[in-house]
Amino acid sequence: MTFNYLLLFAVAFCAMAGALAAAPKKMDMFGAIVVGVVTALGGGTVRDAVLGTRAFWVKDPTWVLVALGASVATLAVARVLRFRSGVMQTLDAFGLALFAIVGCEKAITLHLSASVVVLMGIITGVAGGIVRDLLCDEIPVVFKRGELYATAAFVGCVAFVGLRALGAPQSNAALVGVLTTLVVRLAALRWSIQLPLFVVRSVGEKHGADL
Repeated sequence: MTFNYLLLFAVAFCAMAGALAAAPKKMDMFGAIVVGVVTALGGGTVRDAVLGTRAFWVKDPTWVLVALGASVATLAVARVLRFRSGVMQTLDAFGLALFAIVGCEKAITLHLSASVVVLMGIITGVAGGIVRDLLCDEIPVVFKRGELYATAAFVGCVAFVGLRALGAPQSNAALVGVLTTLVVRLAALRWSIQLPLFVVRSVGEKHGADL
């Protein structure tokens, strides 16, 4: 039951974020809806492809309707109200957090190792956003500095898997995992938290000024 609720809100939030992301790109309504639906279903589709299982929305087409409905509703409201850019990022953060834990739980049901569970959680969380950004002709947010996108998913997934390994109830572990991912992601957006740059000096490069 917890899994289905998480998936429901994950699909809805990601569809809303995708539709809003398409708005500034001057797409028509059909294009914006496509971006919303693909954003909502993309992460789980990539995960299921890696795991060799049928896509979750193929097993249950209800999820396509949820994504479609959320996208259409968002566009309808957006025609009346003005959304700040932060709204899309916040919706995307919720979608990231929810989908990351959904991905972990799916991998756990297949009795995979902890490392694979975490990896599936990260893939499920970030893949939809990558596809969305590519469709909107943007650099995927996961590759931008100062976003902590995949990092947030990683931290949340580790927290979830760790609590499950310690015997915590699924609902409690899921709540902690979602909140952890959400806090890290929103903190990165609010305070521009960044990981250190990985710099490799070329052969013969000198430290300091030439004399």
